[in-house]
Amino acid sequence: MMELIFYNLFMIPVCYFCSWWFFSFFLLFGFFYFLNSSWFFNYYSMLSYSFGFDLLSFCMIMLSVWIIFLMVVASYSVHNLCNYKVEFMYVNLFLLLFLIFSFSTMNLFMFYIFFESSLIPTLFLIFGWGYQPERLSAGLYLLFYTLFVSLPLLLGIFYVGNSSFTLFYFLISLDCNFYIYISMIMAFLVKMPMIFVHFWLPKAHVEAPIAGSMILAGVLLKLGGYGLMRVFKFIDGYSIKWNYIWIGLSLYGVLLVGVLCLYQIDMKSLIAYSSVAHMGLVLCGIFCINIWGLYGSLILMIGHGLCSSGLFCLANIVYERVSSRSFVINKGMISFMPSLSLFWFILCSNNMASPPSLNLLGEVMLINSVMSWSTLTLIFLGLSSFFSCCYSVYLYSYIQHGSFYKGLMSFDFNYCREYVLIFYHFLPLNVMIMSGDIFVLWF
Repeated sequence: MMELIFYNLFMIPVCYFCSWWFFSFFLLFGFFYFLNSSWFFNYYSMLSYSFGFDLLSFCMIMLSVWIIFLMVVASYSVHNLCNYKVEFMYVNLFLLLFLIFSFSTMNLFMFYIFFESSLIPTLFLIFGWGYQPERLSAGLYLLFYTLFVSLPLLLGIFYVGNSSFTLFYFLISLDCNFYIYISMIMAFLVKMPMIFVHFWLPKAHVEAPIAGSMILAGVLLKLGGYGLMRVFKFIDGYSIKWNYIWIGLSLYGVLLVGVLCLYQIDMKSLIAYSSVAHMGLVLCGIFCINIWGLYGSLILMIGHGLCSSGLFCLANIVYERVSSRSFVINKGMISFMPSLSLFWFILCSNNMASPPSLNLLGEVMLINSVMSWSTLTLIFLGLSSFFSCCYSVYLYSYIQHGSFYKGLMSFDFNYCREYVLIFYHFLPLNVMIMSGDIFVLWF
């Protein structure tokens, strides 16, 4: 475990002395090195200094490294315009370091520290490289939504430590009550986010640069699901009494957000709202506390992280040429970028859980899980799947078809870097389903 952490620390001089592409190469090399030198164990391994990982942590860490690598490739305009590129690489590196710490620690308090620390580089990304002046209010939304529910979590962790005399996930044993239950889960519900506490997410996505949108959709939302899976190790006995509230809310939210997506006129806003819908389904799976739900939640989190990040990259490629994310202006793109239109089609199809994507495997498992919890959820699940298909088709067809906006005087064609970037989202998303059995080893 320490070698992964020290590998990232030794990349600090690489940021300063080496080029942008050297930094990208070291991230990619690190990903494949640790992927091939680690084992998919269903128990904690590589233990050192209260750090280590099981399969759940390992999947999240590998997803973090992969998305950070793709963030650097996607943000080439920062390098091209010399827009504080060394600082940008430092922010990405420290964000990756905090995420690795968050997913690999076995101590609840340390998880809280790194969970909150990951906010700081994200805020720097939004404030420093965001597009509009509204990015300040978007960053404050993100900060205060998260911090408001973090204090109860911190107090709950102190209580758990005082009662159990340990803060290691698998050694905690306590008599839970409603206040401990609420304090333990609310911070993660806001981070996911659950419906009615999701208002920070579309705002942060729309104002963030492409790197900020990718890391928010790809990894930071998954911190909430990961945290819930960890705390349910010791509050699951009590939570059975109250979980139906959050399952009901999430099912309602998935349906409501599916309808809201059809009203959006901003590409990034639609993709951000679709993230809320997918995370609502993940929440249902986790709160059902059955095997299918936990397996499906992990698979859908990985699938959504890749698919949503890829869609944000595609929206950014169009934005860099047109300087607008509006559906009204971005039409007829299939005439100018037919090859990119194929990637739009594939990722929009994957967004509605088409085969052979990980999203399909995850959603099938989650629908099984929620249906086994209650057959009355069938109508919500059916309608939410239908609306998921509707807004994915709406996103693709509106941008690719129609008459091209005549106000655009010039238009750049695609670069090889952009095709590679989208291909690196598409490939693991549609190939990993062939070894989907590794994801069901962790529980």
